[in-house]
Amino acid sequence: EVQLQASGGGLVQAGGSLRLSCITSGFTSDDYAIGWFRQAPGKARELVAAINWISGSAYYVDSVKGRFTISRDNIKNTLFLQMDTLKSEDTAVYYCAASRRNSATMPEVDYWGQGTQVTVSS
Repeated sequence: EVQLQASGGGLVQAGGSLRLSCITSGFTSDDYAIGWFRQAPGKARELVAAINWISGSAYYVDSVKGRFTISRDNIKNTLFLQMDTLKSEDTAVYYCAASRRNSATMPEVDYWGQGTQVTVSS
């Protein structure tokens, strides 16, 4: 079965960096999209970044463009989110998610991983 395990969250000061990882397993095809959602208390969950596993085509929400970079390791089947120049508004629980559709906009999510907490202090 498909499993997603996110890690790498923590406490960091504004302007700092964190790198999130998502170890994936159970996929029988490379034709899927995978990405990161986040949710802060009292706010709706939003897609932060996603990538087509085969092509590498990526999507970023406007608020993180130029600061976050999504990538994947094809050998280790691991997804990464490099987060630089972190801001207090980036504070949220970050979730790794995957879709059987290959669109990097991830209109539908089929699999969810456990969240990892990112806290940015000011």
